[in-house]
Amino acid sequence: MEFMKSLHARLFVFLFVLSSLTVTAKPRLNTYSSLVTIYQELSLDEAGLSHSVFDYAIRGVQKVNPAKAILAIVDLSQPSVNKRLYVIDLLKRKLLFRTYVAHGRNSGDLYAQKFSNEVSSLQSSLGFYQTLGTYQGKHGLSLKLKGLENGFNTNALDRAVVMHGADYVSEDFIRKIGRLGRSFGCPAVPYGVHKDIIETLKNGACLFVFSPNQNYLKKSTFLL
Repeated sequence: MEFMKSLHARLFVFLFVLSSLTVTAKPRLNTYSSLVTIYQELSLDEAGLSHSVFDYAIRGVQKVNPAKAILAIVDLSQPSVNKRLYVIDLLKRKLLFRTYVAHGRNSGDLYAQKFSNEVSSLQSSLGFYQTLGTYQGKHGLSLKLKGLENGFNTNALDRAVVMHGADYVSEDFIRKIGRLGRSFGCPAVPYGVHKDIIETLKNGACLFVFSPNQNYLKKSTFLL
């Protein structure tokens, strides 16, 4: 009788641990060949995202192996007047958000053309990031970002490069100035949708900031 009680107790502990592991396990992304078909399914070409940029993003996200199957692409090959932020659920195969996103003040005006990983550069940093937790900053709800590419974005935390809302990221600002305002290097997004985007991305999603910068294209190990 005591043996059976002990066996049942051990079985209960085993099942509890197993269920805990199942809940916290990373989502299993599909193969590359399956993921690239999302581009056609979501008509991302009509949304302004080129197939080559999406292809780079898919190659990289498989190396990142994010805790959440959510991919955000900031396509800095496009001007800031375009809605160049794309947030995609890779499992549900759904475009969750497409909106404006700012680049760094010293990266350029209408287009981002210069990039840096240096503190105080006020430039955008290219490459793949992992999203961390949120906090309340001077811009309200903000999302911490961990840069994953040596030489390109690994100083993101030291630079306080985060995703946050900004009033200079709006259609009103574009009408007045002819472009979006610029950040200190942060991928700033419009107030009104910033909370939903940040809540979707927080704690383990993948963010890809792209530009056809030859130095990045040659040296990034995530694009191979």
